[in-house]
Amino acid sequence: MVLADIDVFAALLDALSFAFGMFWEILWALILGFALSGAVQAVVSKREMRRLLPDDSPRSLARATILGAASSSCSYAAVALARSLFRKGADFTAAMAFEFASTNLVIELGIIMTLLLGWQFTLAEFVGGPLMIVLLALVFRVFLKRRLVDEARAQADRGVLGRMEGHAEMDMSVPATGPLSRRLTSPQGFTATANYFVMDWAAIWIDIVGGLLIAGALAAWVPESWWQSLFLENHDTLAKFWGPIIGPLVAIISFVCSIGNVPLAAVLWNGGISFGGVLAFIFADLIVLPILDIYRKYYGWTMASFLLVSFYATMVGAALIVEFLFDGLGLIPSERKAKVVEASVALNYTTVLNIIFLGLAALLVWRYFHRGGGLVMLRMMNKPMAHEHAREHA
Repeated sequence: MVLADIDVFAALLDALSFAFGMFWEILWALILGFALSGAVQAVVSKREMRRLLPDDSPRSLARATILGAASSSCSYAAVALARSLFRKGADFTAAMAFEFASTNLVIELGIIMTLLLGWQFTLAEFVGGPLMIVLLALVFRVFLKRRLVDEARAQADRGVLGRMEGHAEMDMSVPATGPLSRRLTSPQGFTATANYFVMDWAAIWIDIVGGLLIAGALAAWVPESWWQSLFLENHDTLAKFWGPIIGPLVAIISFVCSIGNVPLAAVLWNGGISFGGVLAFIFADLIVLPILDIYRKYYGWTMASFLLVSFYATMVGAALIVEFLFDGLGLIPSERKAKVVEASVALNYTTVLNIIFLGLAALLVWRYFHRGGGLVMLRMMNKPMAHEHAREHA
């Protein structure tokens, strides 16, 4: 019994060691990514988004992609904001394109993927993301019926709550007057950047911690041979097709979304999943089980089912195309050396960068609590803004 307890304790320590090791490797990059994302959001007004997405034309979809890439990487906030845009007049296809871009083309995702997986994966993500939006638009053009959209709008107008409703609707950007550099360096721009930085962290810290813990547990407890068998590593051609098919299925049941799925993707890559399988897994943060339940609340069962099937098909399709494109160009890494490491803190460039960027984080947090919204705005993140305003007026 004592031996069993020791084995369990040792296994837990191994999992926590891997989780902390990955966290320490990516900490500075997380802070940098969220700071840059906050600066972008500080000058991108949500008030203009609805006006810019009136239909599913290539121009509107391009705008949706750019606006999504400039927004928060929180999957729940992206889903809530997409519904808000749809309710207030934006085209449904354009709203879904915005949702795809805001979780697959954001700055912080690219930085973390480069650090843990390598630049080839980051390049593939930023090729596959727009390709996935194009495929989604084509699928919607062929299969999405006006009746289903009308039913979804009627359900959306009921205002059933999901998650991050307030965070999705808050517009803390500075007025679009004067040069961009002046707006960002102004006191208002600094405060807006700090506001988005803190609130984005508050929105997805659970996903980041959950992703690291799950990745640590899988790295410590699951034998490499099991992964290789699951991903058919010994069958090269079959594995290229199987990876993108099974990648989203693993994502659906893992519950981890936003950028919290990147550490888990690193474990899967080292375990033998194909290059395209990694991409499909990361793409699939918009069809994890909690978000599928939110689609049901937002749009009804029929539209939620349609989104699951269409999203899954486009994720698999985009991942397969990028897999064979990058294979033909010789851009797929030949070795599986994603950074899945045990806890180790030494005086090296990672530690120095972590110290520098922790200082930046402390500055932005200080600014938020002294000039920003403080605890009031954090409490409003999961409350629909209209209800909160009505209560304040009352």
